[in-house]
Amino acid sequence: MSFFRKYIGDKAFYRMVLGIAVPIMLQNGVTSFVNMLDNLMVGSLGTEAMSGVSIVNQFIFVFNLLIFGAVSAAGIFTAQYYGSKNTEGVRHTFRFKLLVNALAVLLGVGAFLLFGDDLIRLFLHQGDGEGDLALTFSYAKDYLVIMLIGFVPYALSQVYASTMRETGEPVWPLIAGVVAVATNGALNAVFIFALGLGVKGAAIATVVSRFAEALLLMAWSHRHVDRCSYLKGAYTSLYIPRTLVKRIVLGGLPLMANELLWSLAITVRSQCYSTRGLDVVAAMNISNTVYNVFSVIYLAMGSAIAIIIGNLLGAGKTELAKETDCKLIAFSVFCGACTGVLILLVAPAFPLLYETSATVQSLATYLMVIQALVIPFDAFTNAAYFTIRSGGQILVTMLSDSVFMWVVVVPVCCLLAYLTPLSIFALFAICHGCDCLKALFGCVLLRRDTWARRLVSEDENAQICQ
Repeated sequence: MSFFRKYIGDKAFYRMVLGIAVPIMLQNGVTSFVNMLDNLMVGSLGTEAMSGVSIVNQFIFVFNLLIFGAVSAAGIFTAQYYGSKNTEGVRHTFRFKLLVNALAVLLGVGAFLLFGDDLIRLFLHQGDGEGDLALTFSYAKDYLVIMLIGFVPYALSQVYASTMRETGEPVWPLIAGVVAVATNGALNAVFIFALGLGVKGAAIATVVSRFAEALLLMAWSHRHVDRCSYLKGAYTSLYIPRTLVKRIVLGGLPLMANELLWSLAITVRSQCYSTRGLDVVAAMNISNTVYNVFSVIYLAMGSAIAIIIGNLLGAGKTELAKETDCKLIAFSVFCGACTGVLILLVAPAFPLLYETSATVQSLATYLMVIQALVIPFDAFTNAAYFTIRSGGQILVTMLSDSVFMWVVVVPVCCLLAYLTPLSIFALFAICHGCDCLKALFGCVLLRRDTWARRLVSEDENAQICQ
């Protein structure tokens, strides 16, 4: 098979792929763009305010991915029960999500109330800059205390939104998400500037937007129980069959563990960077804001791969799935390369939008350049992750994702950060260079072809609902 036939598709292929990926890009893009505007608003308050918010958002990032892992684990069963028209089964998975998320909220709030101050201090290092560490700590603490209130509506909205998507109602989660980010953006302008609440205003705006999203989802779904029939009697009992709990825990625990371990590894890596000073924390906040906006392109490709390859494997078209996956991964890497070029183009100018020092602006530009060079490898790794996961090999995805982070990336970052005098320029480049090794590892796993497995048959679909 020639190179072009193996890695390049026809017009119909790309229309099909973009038909799936573009809506995901748009939804995530709206959220990332509004978050960028919020970040710019906070950035106008100065380096300390921006750094304090950035530090706390590292912790909230871990909590959010824990919630995502929990609802995704149960969501595998929600989708199968819905496909089998088993409303009672969907109701049980809905309750499971509620209970697990409630436990996650209690643990998250408790952990941050008890250890929040110590966690914040882990990111506070003077370095060569002139930032005020005490002021940064004060901003971070104020922001964290208010943001903890938003854990409850966020957890609720994820329960409702994920269940609605898995039961054929994807429109209202999208609408609620857009309303939430629009509310957040508008209230930020009011609370931060008009009322002069600064960082506290930014936190209040985020919390209010999360309540708005949760209430909108709950109001619509409970008013349309004909379309969300699993809600009938959902709160009259907390009963969940023990066998189902066991299935979800055993089948979904690796997925939850992977999300938690990966997010913790990213946070540890950021903490290692922070040892080079407060200027680095501020610069990372700027560079990550741009990265998050543009990365929605290749991240959406990962979701498209999971859908397309999953459908082909489920239909028993294993060879076609392998051929299609080659084209999808090639297109994903191409999208990553284009994204890198876009980041390189905005790298010199974007940091100038922030009210911070020239040192922070220059450093942010450097970090963005490194991220731009690495992003094609990130795109490949993301595509490989969703390819392998589509075949049900969650443990293998853990090996290539969170395990690799903890075995390779985290030790390298910690050793270089604490045992060498390397500057942030060398430290950041080397640690992100590990992503290239991760891509190589993913390539080895893909070439084995053992990922292409059909998970279900008609008999198995019937059995899971019994």
